[in-house]
Amino acid sequence: MPRSGAEARRRLQQAALELYRERGFDQTTTAEIAARAGVNERTFFRHFPDKREVLFGGEADLRAALMQAVAEAPDGLQPLETLLCALRKAGRILEENRPFSEPRLEIIAVTPALRERELAKAASLTDAVAEALRQRGVAGRLANLAAQTGWAAFHQAAQAWIDDPSQSLDAHLLQAFDDLRALATVPRTKAYPES
Repeated sequence: MPRSGAEARRRLQQAALELYRERGFDQTTTAEIAARAGVNERTFFRHFPDKREVLFGGEADLRAALMQAVAEAPDGLQPLETLLCALRKAGRILEENRPFSEPRLEIIAVTPALRERELAKAASLTDAVAEALRQRGVAGRLANLAAQTGWAAFHQAAQAWIDDPSQSLDAHLLQAFDDLRALATVPRTKAYPES
């Protein structure tokens, strides 16, 4: 039996990842996760409201870290540069926890119900980041666009990091933002008629 709540939580997360990879998310029960972790099912529900939240339980911490990082970014940065600073800090959390982050992202990618949950969580995070940008004086419309664009770049970088672990998440994130800048400098052509 795990001696602490943090240890029980960690073991439940590890057990869930193993079972989701072995059997698939839909075929795994909370009772099986608890048994694999060496705890009872009640202990599972003390830590997680359902089996999806095993993979999404850190959202509040990530939101707080992102909002704080946006608030603490150096003055004078453009909105996307502010987000890059914040997302680089958040990326360190994923990198430090790669043994959990990598299989988590893989499981979400192959499970429709989890992809849907990921989209809902991403919408909540982008709303929070947009609010943090507005608190820095970025206009509402631009704050929303920057938050959504920045999160898309972060998601792209995280997937690239899973696909190519030879580079750090930070390197993939810097590349994603370089790609955004390149996209933003593409001249307008006749393919995009004037309105």
